Amino acid sequence: MQVWPINEKKYENMSFLPPLSNQEIAKQVQYLVNNGWVPCVEFANQEDGFVVAGNRANVMSPGYYDNRYWTMYKLPMYGCTDPGQVLEEIYNCKMENPGCFVRLLGFDNVRQVQCAGLIIVRPDQGAAPMGGGYSAPPQQMAPPPPPPPAAPTYNYSW
Repeated sequence: MQVWPINEKKYENMSFLPPLSNQEIAKQVQYLVNNGWVPCVEFANQEDGFVVAGNRANVMSPGYYDNRYWTMYKLPMYGCTDPGQVLEEIYNCKMENPGCFVRLLGFDNVRQVQCAGLIIVRPDQGAAPMGGGYSAPPQQMAPPPPPPPAAPTYNYSW
């Protein structure tokens, strides 16, 4: 049995695992959506990505931690039932915020609690482009739909 390396920071759930592949991330997203939880994508700068006790103003109250709350990428995805939409938002957040942590949360809107949370992109994953994490699969662009038929014109001259 090994101990945790001294300089290795601990993040959140599943941070001790190697980086997740696209398929593993897609399975986590599918699980979240299948449970009816509301997906929410958040991001944070590299220095704000882990929890520390206390804060810069020396507020030392029980249970208080800095960096607990990250910036929401967009509003939570209420009513989302398509994991592909969630994966697309993860990819967009990663592309718009390079060098940042990106995490996915799942909220139960009935019990009003967070039920899932995992870091999708870590900035210290230098081997993968853009900090690792989810990379969108190549997409086939469909041709644009044909224009609608012209509205009929009526001659009302009596």
